[in-house]
Amino acid sequence: VIETMAIVSWKEILLLTGLVVGCYWNSLSCGFVFDDVSAILDNKDLRPSTPIRNLFLNDFWGTPMAEERSHKSYRPLTVLTFRLNYLFSELSAASYHLLNVVLHAVVCVLFLRVCRLFLDKTSSLVAALLFAVHPIHTEAVTGVVGRAELLSSIFLLAAFLAYTKSTSADHSIVWAPIALTVVLVAAATLCKEQGITVVGICCVHEVFVAQGFTLPMLLDTLRQVLQGKDGFPYAVLQTLLKLIVLVISTLLLVIIRVQVIQSQLPVFTRFDNPAAVKLCCDWTMGTIPLVESFLDLRNLATLVFYTFLGLLAYHSLRYRHSSAKTVIMALSLIVLPFIPASNLFFPVGFVVAERVLYVPSMGFCVLVAHGFKIVSHKGHWKKISWLMIGVLLTTHAVKTFNRNWDWESEYTLFTSALKVNKNNAKLWNNVGHALENQNNYARALRYFLQATRVQPDDIGAHMNVGRTYKNLNKSKEAEDAYLVAKSLMPQVIPGKKYATRVAPNHLNVYINLANLIRANESRLEEADQLYRQAISMRPDFKQAYISRGELLLKMNKLTEARDAYLRALELDRTNADLWYNLAIVNIEMKDPSEALRNFNHALELNPRHKLALFNSALLMQESGEPKFWPEANRRFLTYVEEEPEDANGYFNLGMLAMDANENAAAERWMRKAIGLQAGFRSALFNLALLYSQSKREMDALPVLDELLRHHPEHIKGLILKGDILMNHKKDTRGAKTCFERILRMDPTNVQGKHNLCVVYFEERDLPRAERCLEETLALAPNEEYVRRHLSIVRSKMAAMSAAGQLLTSADTMTAKEEKPKRVEEGTKEVAQESLDSSQSDKRTKGKSTKEIKDIEEKRAAALKRLEEIERILSGD
Repeated sequence: VIETMAIVSWKEILLLTGLVVGCYWNSLSCGFVFDDVSAILDNKDLRPSTPIRNLFLNDFWGTPMAEERSHKSYRPLTVLTFRLNYLFSELSAASYHLLNVVLHAVVCVLFLRVCRLFLDKTSSLVAALLFAVHPIHTEAVTGVVGRAELLSSIFLLAAFLAYTKSTSADHSIVWAPIALTVVLVAAATLCKEQGITVVGICCVHEVFVAQGFTLPMLLDTLRQVLQGKDGFPYAVLQTLLKLIVLVISTLLLVIIRVQVIQSQLPVFTRFDNPAAVKLCCDWTMGTIPLVESFLDLRNLATLVFYTFLGLLAYHSLRYRHSSAKTVIMALSLIVLPFIPASNLFFPVGFVVAERVLYVPSMGFCVLVAHGFKIVSHKGHWKKISWLMIGVLLTTHAVKTFNRNWDWESEYTLFTSALKVNKNNAKLWNNVGHALENQNNYARALRYFLQATRVQPDDIGAHMNVGRTYKNLNKSKEAEDAYLVAKSLMPQVIPGKKYATRVAPNHLNVYINLANLIRANESRLEEADQLYRQAISMRPDFKQAYISRGELLLKMNKLTEARDAYLRALELDRTNADLWYNLAIVNIEMKDPSEALRNFNHALELNPRHKLALFNSALLMQESGEPKFWPEANRRFLTYVEEEPEDANGYFNLGMLAMDANENAAAERWMRKAIGLQAGFRSALFNLALLYSQSKREMDALPVLDELLRHHPEHIKGLILKGDILMNHKKDTRGAKTCFERILRMDPTNVQGKHNLCVVYFEERDLPRAERCLEETLALAPNEEYVRRHLSIVRSKMAAMSAAGQLLTSADTMTAKEEKPKRVEEGTKEVAQESLDSSQSDKRTKGKSTKEIKDIEEKRAAALKRLEEIERILSGD
């Protein structure tokens, strides 16, 4: 009979599915809101680059279970479905919502099949229809994170259905369904913790439905056994055996679950859980005032409710008729799945959450449908009862459809919640966050300030005020807000673990305040003191070590900075950013080989780590060792895949190609860099230099003109342009203009001065050329080429005097003597001694000058890296 009743027709499946789609189709236009942001957008476990095993090591939000800030919500199967969504559609919210709608339809069909076990065909369909449209399910279905409820419910109902088949027609035990039940219970628990409560539902069904026992019968049997009058009946022994197997299996699951959370409960604050006739996404903080007196009228409501519940349960347990069995199963569905969220056995992070009513509402729907069945069988009430059910289903469906729009965005969600609940500071904060994400800081500030008025001791609200003032460039007000938040932090109690008394994220007030005040160079030590205070409160506070390391790097305390990062790595060796930061410190400590090793560590953990790719490739390039060039080239290519709009990546590819004498590739990369960044100084100069070295001097001139249009003070560009004008266009006047511009900007520039002397020689003004070279030699007495050229000019003057020729009408120098000195930039900055630019050998002007340039280049590179890391880590 049960098998026949349990059958669900295709028409019923289509009806339920169509109703679910009708109620929830508009949820497909909703985005990721509230907890979806942490579970989906910020959760690295969804990314294909994250190993699958991480899903079984981290909590629902992607935080390692071993970390104290973890919520200890272990739901790897739910996260796995998120990852499958990401695999097919990445972060397209519609696909996540669509799967939720499909799963809700599956739950409705399974629920209908369960209802058929203890309700007639019509009543069970009414229960399933009511469950399909009930607006209390909006959070579980329309909120993507509600998938944990949906999946857990599917396995919970499947486990219950499997268990109902564990008794054969001859009343013997069938073990296969029991084994399947245990597997499904484990799966339900891996989707959400409340899945384990199905074991209790199975026990109630076994004792009071399958075996037909009543409470008086059980008490009478127990009394007879204790008095020694009789042993346990065979049916009781069979029942006990099945229940013992279920309970032992459950205990094993609980033990495993406790091991997973490493015997630690999550840390929640009294704001999350200081302990409704309307729907609200968040019931924490001051939403429901605490009962603090026996005279509180809510105590009376509680007493009445539990009295009614107790009487209903007592009545159902006394009798064996089908109505009693239906009621006791409905009560078990209401009560048992709610126990994990009840705060009875361990604290949870909320007072009320609509999503946790997803399974308990099944019992409520069964009670309503059972009441409908009783009333509709009374002739004069039949039409009225059908009318009432029709109105109920219609109004619930409309309410659900309209409620879905609240989840369209974070702003719509939290503003709708504020209409219901104005005493919840968290809601004011969340509306502020939504506005902050739109860069509407002025409006966001108003909501954050209101949060501090609603809950004056809310540390997070004051931190939000401080951050918003900072975004509005009001540093003084920001500091005041952070100081208020800091004053609300509990004082350290000797011998008591600090983290058990405050949410770990509240310690960020020290980080935020330190990050704010360290912008003032005179307050760096004060900022360091704040970091050290945070670390003293919580020695495993990783972010404090990271921020302090960056500050110490800025203060040039390199050894201490290295030690800070090494301590952070002891806490988390899988953090690619930490290895990258340590590599930056190694560079500052003049240890490039160690820096490269740490860059490689970062890239092992995250092969697409953009800064590690760029800076490790730059380090390889600057090493000057050709063996590193192919790998440096590969890393730059990967970098430009990640950052296709960053001209620096293409520029460095061009520099590598120039080093390898791959001129066509070098030209292509330089052109790409210039196309992305108009007036890119280094790219323009090196492209011009490339053309000059390739004997394409005429192509170099328009590039130099563009360089000097953007950077008229570019001395090396002026020298190169003057050289080309002098030697290839024979434009002495143009060359002279270039060199004179250099000397107006820098009268001590040796190269510019020397090349101007050559121009005077070209103009046959030997006395002026002689004076010019004498002045140049005074500026650079150790430059042999200047001394040699002065000697040439004087010899020429002496020869002309002896011949009786005018000194201003002399012949020009030989080709080798007349060329001005040229320069190159960056890794190409190699000066030539000879005046002949056609010579193939490139010799440095002098070892001391070369060393100075190397030092300057390294200092500039180090400064650039320091600015990059500051930009990354200085955010709140």
